[in-house]
Amino acid sequence: MKHSHECNSPLRSKIKQSFPDKCKGSFALFLCAAWKHLRLPKPTPRQIELANYLQYGSKRDMIQAFRGVGKSWITSAFVCWLLLRNPQLKILVVSAAKDRSDAFSTFTLRLIKEMPMLQHLRPRHDQRESNIAFDVAPARNAHAPSVKSAGIFGQITGSRADIIVADDIEIPRNSVTDTMREQLLARVGEFNDILVPEGTPRIIFLGTPQTEESVYNKLRSKGYSCRIWPARYPSTKQIEGYEGALSPIMAEQLEVNPGLVGEPTDPQRFGDLDLIEREVAKGKSSFALQFMLDTSLSDANKYPLKLGDLICMELNPDKAPSFIQYGSGPDQMIGHLKNVGFAGDRWYRPMMYDKDKWKRFEGIVMAIDPAGRGKDETGYAIVAQLHGKLFMLAVGGLIGGYDDATLLTLAKLAKKWKVRHVVIESNFGDGMYTKLFSPVLNNVHPCTIEEVTHSVQKEKRIIDTLEPVFNQHKLVVNVSEIEKDIGYLLENPERHQRYSFCHQLTRITKEKGALKHDDRLEALCIAVDYFVESMDRDEVKAHAQHKTRLLQEEIRRHLENCLGRKLPPEDGFVGKRLQKLEVSKPGRNPRGRPGKLGVGRPGR
Repeated sequence: MKHSHECNSPLRSKIKQSFPDKCKGSFALFLCAAWKHLRLPKPTPRQIELANYLQYGSKRDMIQAFRGVGKSWITSAFVCWLLLRNPQLKILVVSAAKDRSDAFSTFTLRLIKEMPMLQHLRPRHDQRESNIAFDVAPARNAHAPSVKSAGIFGQITGSRADIIVADDIEIPRNSVTDTMREQLLARVGEFNDILVPEGTPRIIFLGTPQTEESVYNKLRSKGYSCRIWPARYPSTKQIEGYEGALSPIMAEQLEVNPGLVGEPTDPQRFGDLDLIEREVAKGKSSFALQFMLDTSLSDANKYPLKLGDLICMELNPDKAPSFIQYGSGPDQMIGHLKNVGFAGDRWYRPMMYDKDKWKRFEGIVMAIDPAGRGKDETGYAIVAQLHGKLFMLAVGGLIGGYDDATLLTLAKLAKKWKVRHVVIESNFGDGMYTKLFSPVLNNVHPCTIEEVTHSVQKEKRIIDTLEPVFNQHKLVVNVSEIEKDIGYLLENPERHQRYSFCHQLTRITKEKGALKHDDRLEALCIAVDYFVESMDRDEVKAHAQHKTRLLQEEIRRHLENCLGRKLPPEDGFVGKRLQKLEVSKPGRNPRGRPGKLGVGRPGR
């Protein structure tokens, strides 16, 4: 397949004819010259695409390309090209690890020293010349060097630059938890203070997102332009996940020839067999992340709690349907509830439930996770149980912990939802919270109260408790509570998302400190754990037993009406006596007179 940007013989001829002036007008031409100098094969069509994007991109760009395409080498050559055009530029190179950014600047300096057309840029003896900071000869005297390398958590405050190149600032080691990602995002936010306002300041990100919560994805929502080059031509579903960032040339090629799906996008770099070997060696998850730039498989494994595993319906404090069937078809999808989870997640209503036969809950518990230090909330969750299913009646959080207003609000919630038992996690204070809450609860809504302690790592305990319940679709959530939580989240996403129940539920992982705040989810875990033994009941069997009891009660009322007296209240009376009841012969009643079928008097 021919590509318009391919570096062919006429192009090489053009480089020789216009060397070096023409190279100043085209970075793609300069890249071909640099690759020839390094004795590398001519740039591939994908590398030429990447070069053109670097030259003609916007002020805020992100480049996400498969591993091995050479994006760092290409961008090093781009830095040389920029200094060739304007030696007065100041360029800052930032990476997650200092040695990586040092390698970037070292490679750039060597290109300047070795390429003939860049000889006039070699640092003079009176200028800076090191692997971490160097000047180019025509540069005027200034505090900032022409090129400087730094680590993202190093000394970048106070630096000044016209262009910032952020090369792989996000790696698993510094982005595994919510807290780490917030710290990384805060450091990235300093880039705007480093850029000089004069000229055409620019920020260029090179990297691979680790999860859906990646700093790169958050920057896209802040107006950064993004371009993605996967190793294989993506499917329609994967293209949707790229959200319009797929290389336009790839998109056009797929539109002309849909049969390209799954084929290598840069066969000169990685052929089909090579990609298969890498996928086998790395595993599907790592391959999808590093070569297809597709986070959906990684997130599906890393974030086990899904909104789509819940049953969402309106609940009341007393009763629930005796039988509820989960469904996830288009008819069960709830359109008006916003998806605040990952892409593709959905809210679902029940496929079917017993509308006529509602039964009182077998138990209602309120779980409380007292506020710790800092800006923690007091999280609460009210969960009921019936026939092997759990019903989340309410969930939320209160600012404060031991103050009277918080304790009184919790007691009123217990009264509203007719809670029968309260479970409090022992935080610190040697049971102080329970001692303070007990008199308030007894005045408003007397019920039993207990304290529980946990020794297992919190994140693992939450997932190990909730994941089986979610997978078996045994948790029914109150739609009004979900609407309230989503409204709270959308009111101020940046401030409220860490406190939102839905955000905590969908973003928790087994990594320690995965969430900065997990109070509401922790309360739900405590409540579910309280009922964990009753979850072993078979739901269909429980429903059948319930129908049998209803039949027995109906027969009891009929017998009492026929006999004109109350029957003994001992357990199983009706079931045991039904076998002893005499049924009259056809056409005769118990007294021997013609009539309808009847039931003989017990004991006769």
